[in-house]
Amino acid sequence: MKRGFEVVSKYATEEIELPVRATKNAAGYDFCAAKDFVLPSIWRRDLLKILWALRKQKEFTQSELTEAQAVLRPYLVPTGIKAYMQPDEFLMLANRSSNPLKHGLILPNGVGIVDADYYNNANNEGEIFFQLVNFGLTNKVIKKGERLGQGIFLPYLLADAEKAPLQERTGGFGSSGR
Repeated sequence: MKRGFEVVSKYATEEIELPVRATKNAAGYDFCAAKDFVLPSIWRRDLLKILWALRKQKEFTQSELTEAQAVLRPYLVPTGIKAYMQPDEFLMLANRSSNPLKHGLILPNGVGIVDADYYNNANNEGEIFFQLVNFGLTNKVIKKGERLGQGIFLPYLLADAEKAPLQERTGGFGSSGR
């Protein structure tokens, strides 16, 4: 097995489709939502009030700062899919070109990177999630099976002075950060 996709055990009894390429020359594999998901609009809370206060250079309380951060935070939309690949490869997650224009959805980090050692990790079995922010005026209901984004397998190179890896992966989403 060189590279590919599997359904995580949590969704084993669900009808989850493995990612596929839409055309024979497509680089990306389309990922779909594993279940219905409501992606709240950033405009659903007091974002305008927060922006107005920023414009006026008002000092914020800690609770106001927490509220401002919560309004703009991304949501993790589950795919029910995990990916296996070679140790010198990664899966790059990218937005669909129609998401921002038609649906107001963006990946706040631009792209997502799924490392080879994310597969079958103990925390979440390596399930892939798409981080999305909804800039649309209303909440977006993502239906099970609706396309979220795409994944592209890529090789990577190491620097000449690369030392031995510091640690083995011990967790799931975001666990390799420092």
